[in-house]
Amino acid sequence: MSIQEKNAKMSKLLRSKAQEFLSSRKSSHILEEIVRHFNSGSDVNSCLLALELIFTTLLKDRHMRIEITPFKPVQHTPENQYKEWLQNTYEECFSKILCCADHPSNKVQIQSFTTAMNLLSYEGKFPLEQKGCLESYVPLGKLKATLLKMLTGNKNTSNLIKKFEEYLEYNDMLFFTWKVLPSITAKSNPNDIYIMNYLNLLDKMHVEENESKNCLCYGNEGDVFSYDENVTKKCLNKVWSCMVRWEPSSSTHKELLAVLLEKILPHLDKPLLLTDFLMDSLDVGGAVSLLALQGIFTLIQKYNLEYPNIYGKLYSMFEPEIFHTKYKARLFQLADLFLSSTHLPESLVAAFVKRMARLALLAPSEDTIVICRFIGNLILRHPGLKVLIDHPTGGTTSSDPYLMDESDPMKSNAINSSLWELKTLQHHMIPNVASAARFIDNPLPKVEWDLNEALNSTSDDIFDKELKRNSRLITLAISKPNPNEIDKFAQFWEL
Repeated sequence: MSIQEKNAKMSKLLRSKAQEFLSSRKSSHILEEIVRHFNSGSDVNSCLLALELIFTTLLKDRHMRIEITPFKPVQHTPENQYKEWLQNTYEECFSKILCCADHPSNKVQIQSFTTAMNLLSYEGKFPLEQKGCLESYVPLGKLKATLLKMLTGNKNTSNLIKKFEEYLEYNDMLFFTWKVLPSITAKSNPNDIYIMNYLNLLDKMHVEENESKNCLCYGNEGDVFSYDENVTKKCLNKVWSCMVRWEPSSSTHKELLAVLLEKILPHLDKPLLLTDFLMDSLDVGGAVSLLALQGIFTLIQKYNLEYPNIYGKLYSMFEPEIFHTKYKARLFQLADLFLSSTHLPESLVAAFVKRMARLALLAPSEDTIVICRFIGNLILRHPGLKVLIDHPTGGTTSSDPYLMDESDPMKSNAINSSLWELKTLQHHMIPNVASAARFIDNPLPKVEWDLNEALNSTSDDIFDKELKRNSRLITLAISKPNPNEIDKFAQFWEL
């Protein structure tokens, strides 16, 4: 018997036992047998499914619920004692089900997580206690325990977080996850694994309610859940007050800034308090500095932050290393926003044009095309920069007045230089790159080039275009082999 057949047989047996237990209260020993088998570590997946069937049915039929009369003690009848035993068994099993999220098998991890969430859903719909006048009931203790399984510092839990993303489509789960999150967020400095798991979860969440307005923990159609966005914003601010105390490493620093810019910054009560954090991040260098600069630009644009040397910082970002990071598109988009004004000094814009032109000689082919398009757009915005195309005293390769090593763009003397770099690129071995650099020899268009199209292009796209351009359809005369001829061939030749 194969392993698959053995597992299927055991799963069928456990399911049969679960149904037998549910059919008669005299079969309580069967539940104890299933729990013992589950605790032994054998057939974990089958045990999880059997326990899920048992407890979801008990919750739905309210066989574990002890009716309480106000101002009267609970009666210790055999019925209530049996229900109390079921509740204790249920609580113990729920904890052990969550422990299976640490199992070596990914299949068992996902099944344990799914079983836990299904039990949480049923307990919300059919609570063990009377709801009274509460609008909704979500078992927060179990939700908290489930979140703690994901937010661990021992291992990467991206598989569990991806599964939990499905439940965040329910408004009550999204809302109460925000409510619980501040209480379980690390207050001191956690390790990198915890930070990455936490940021991964935050990246899947949003403050606004879902459009579908579905809920997970509702049993009756008359129940109404009121999603309060102001509450989720307050919870997010509490979460950030904990996160800002962390000391991220170089790898987690980038992810932290990315989540901050996309998920947290738009909802902060006092965004200007981020200034010190972003300023410190600016000095780190590389992609971290780029993301920090984007945050500072947002504070300048929306919250009137004053930062005197913002263009100098942006100018310093244009280094050869930026082309080998996944955030290079952000740099061009950010530079496009910074340099969108037509009232900037031409000497400042000329410095950016020359620096990018110089980097185009070293950049990958797809990035060189982006640079050519960007330079063309800057010349369209600032017609005075046309002098760079063919400057009479702009110098050449060996005698260029532009000072590449000057950190201050206003002192780089770029306005007195020429774009000999683009002239050089016109002889590039890749036709698409050479064609992009030839724009300076033709009349400029009236409309700017679309940078997004160029930014989405890859080296594979360039290769495919060249292949289609140079390929020719070659027709081959192919005759279908005749089986008789093959047999005849075999009579005289031996392979």
